[in-house]
Amino acid sequence: MKSSFNEIINDETPVLVDFFADWCGPCKALAPILKEVKAELGEGVKIVKIDVDKNQPLAAKYQVRGVPTMVLFKKGQQVWRQSGVVQKNDLIKVITSHS
Repeated sequence: MKSSFNEIINDETPVLVDFFADWCGPCKALAPILKEVKAELGEGVKIVKIDVDKNQPLAAKYQVRGVPTMVLFKKGQQVWRQSGVVQKNDLIKVITSHS
């Protein structure tokens, strides 16, 4: 998982990583918002979901202490980070500001 994750986040396209857990209520609320963001931005963003329970070393590396936590990467660099549910329009603004 680690090498492919690094390849994914090193893209020119902004990559939004959603660290989530199946048991997390706010994570479930965030899922349809992420679908809408992807539908609106299309190729302008990659959205990757990482289950923290199945990928604990990766969650630890990025110091994910609560879910959902979203991290936006651009060319491998973390450019934005937010815990909790973020509304669609706010997410779109953040992503497009780093495009």
